[in-house]
Amino acid sequence: MNTTENQSTDTIFPKGDPAPADYFTGTVWVKPLVPNSDTFNTVIGNVVFEPGARNNWHTHPGGQILIATHGIGYYQEKGKAIQVLRKGDVVTIAPEVKHWHGASPDSEFTHIAISTNTQKGIVDWLERVTDEEYNALAEI
Repeated sequence: MNTTENQSTDTIFPKGDPAPADYFTGTVWVKPLVPNSDTFNTVIGNVVFEPGARNNWHTHPGGQILIATHGIGYYQEKGKAIQVLRKGDVVTIAPEVKHWHGASPDSEFTHIAISTNTQKGIVDWLERVTDEEYNALAEI
């Protein structure tokens, strides 16, 4: 398999474009796979987080599904403990649940993000995840 500087040898999709810094801490790339449409009401993207990178707290009006495909990541719902995600893990997130996800401190992490029922809206971005919140797993 030929690789480019924007694609590693063990990934399915290229890294895509840099994610917007307003909604992410650290270096993150997003590769759109399925754009929103009235037919499917779904947005699907491949998201690659460098170690320590994460998105802001946010909600999805129509819910979201995450499928971990590479590395070790974190997922947290507001008020609950951080969950460690590994290749093959799937997270289903109910509509309007405040959460964040990203890479662990020592591993790149890739997931496929599926925003469902997009006729209700795609994402509502909130505040950044603080370093204290992100590092809470180390204290458990």
